Amino acid sequence: MTHHIDRSTLAGLTPSDQELFQRFGTGASVRPPFVLLHQAFEAMARVRPEAVAVTHAGESLTYRELDGRANLLAEALVRLGVRKGDRVGLFVKRSIPMVVGILGVLKAGAAYVPQDARIAPSAHLAHMVATADIRVVLTLSEFVAALPALPGRVVLAVDKLSGERPEPPAVVASAPEDPAVVIFTSGTTGVPNGVVVTHANLCNVVTHGPGALGVRPGMKVSQLLNIAFDMAVWEIFVALCNGAELVIRGTSILQAVRSVDVVIATPSVLAGLDPDLCRNVSVVAVAGERCPRLLADTWSSFTRFHNACGPTEVTIVNTVAPPHRRGEEPTIGSPLPNTTVYVLDERLRPCPVGEVGELWAGGACVSQGYLGNAELTAQRYLPDPFLGGENRMFRTRDLGRWTADGRLEHHGRTDEQVKVRGFRIELDAVTSALERTPGCERATTVLHDGELIGFVTPEEVNVVTASHVVAGSLPYYCVPATVRAVAELPTTHRGKVDKRALVAGLAAQEVMA
Repeated sequence: MTHHIDRSTLAGLTPSDQELFQRFGTGASVRPPFVLLHQAFEAMARVRPEAVAVTHAGESLTYRELDGRANLLAEALVRLGVRKGDRVGLFVKRSIPMVVGILGVLKAGAAYVPQDARIAPSAHLAHMVATADIRVVLTLSEFVAALPALPGRVVLAVDKLSGERPEPPAVVASAPEDPAVVIFTSGTTGVPNGVVVTHANLCNVVTHGPGALGVRPGMKVSQLLNIAFDMAVWEIFVALCNGAELVIRGTSILQAVRSVDVVIATPSVLAGLDPDLCRNVSVVAVAGERCPRLLADTWSSFTRFHNACGPTEVTIVNTVAPPHRRGEEPTIGSPLPNTTVYVLDERLRPCPVGEVGELWAGGACVSQGYLGNAELTAQRYLPDPFLGGENRMFRTRDLGRWTADGRLEHHGRTDEQVKVRGFRIELDAVTSALERTPGCERATTVLHDGELIGFVTPEEVNVVTASHVVAGSLPYYCVPATVRAVAELPTTHRGKVDKRALVAGLAAQEVMA
């Protein structure tokens, strides 16, 4: 649980700012109703055994059936030698067996390591198996032959297990601090880093407070995202830990969204949908990248729309904004229960309210660190001087500041700060200005060959007007050298704007010119 901030660490602030640093930066202290993910699911299975738990491609399982299949898998894993604390590969695609796999691994006391077997390069899968010391890989029968050679590893096709086991195998005494999932981030170096996220970390997000999104029995939650992406963990467990139905999408994202009440997505994924066809949706949460105001305004006209923020290392999201109010710039809100957010300067000193600094996160959201990389863990996870004791805080590399009413404004990322002609520029600030151009739905900004290049959508946007809009709101050195109007912005497998693809496209055009 979150403790009080040690006031002696705030000596550089005025008494008023000391008070606000603690009040704004400390989430409510509330005990989650569950501390183990599978126990939260099992509680729902006991109360609503015949309710539909998961649906995909015209098939569905009730909570009782899903629990029984997960128990059968857990028993098979234990027989294969999987022990508490082990890590099990889950190299699958979106499907009902994927969900059986997740729950079976957790019931066996292990952590699952998810990857989409259709798109993950073989070299990445082999790297993950080695880094996470995975001895058992769960997959689907269609992928068994396509997986990289994994000598000495057991490969088990989840969809070939038949029957149910009504009771779980010999009880594995999992603890809240045991790992539940290892999410391999894309890694700025190109080598994916495995982030170890615990049951307690995740239960604090999905079983109560703003992270639970008001999900309750009878509701339907979509599962749209790549399962290797931490936001997919949010989609899956916010449904199954709260008695809702998880609707796994097929080839059409729109078809899934049109049938659900709750949508969790990146702004890029949401921007690809026609909101007029999605009036059934009542709750939307976006995270993973900056949210354009037009997108928030459009969807908040008929849903409860939450903008959220947080890297994988602080458990999917560690701040969630209250429902968006149309006409306002979206903020990323305030810390979740039992967590803290600090706005610090380069010397890790607290910034006064209203001053931009780097966001550090503390409390129940802080994951265990990077698997097999103690050096990187030590760089990004530091002792938390504000909470003291054994607590650690994580450097998010996000920039932000507190508004006067205690909401966090996002001001880009430290790795998105660039220098052009000696001036330090936040790319997100330029993007935000571009999005104020009449007719512009989305924008992004990249640095290429020392110059700012802006991209706006759709193609009909007037690029000359876009440049004038930026010039009217930001210093001259923030105006892009070129603005290009495109039909759509490319996205990564994780549903975020793919800036690397845009830069590669620019370079290719130069070669051909």
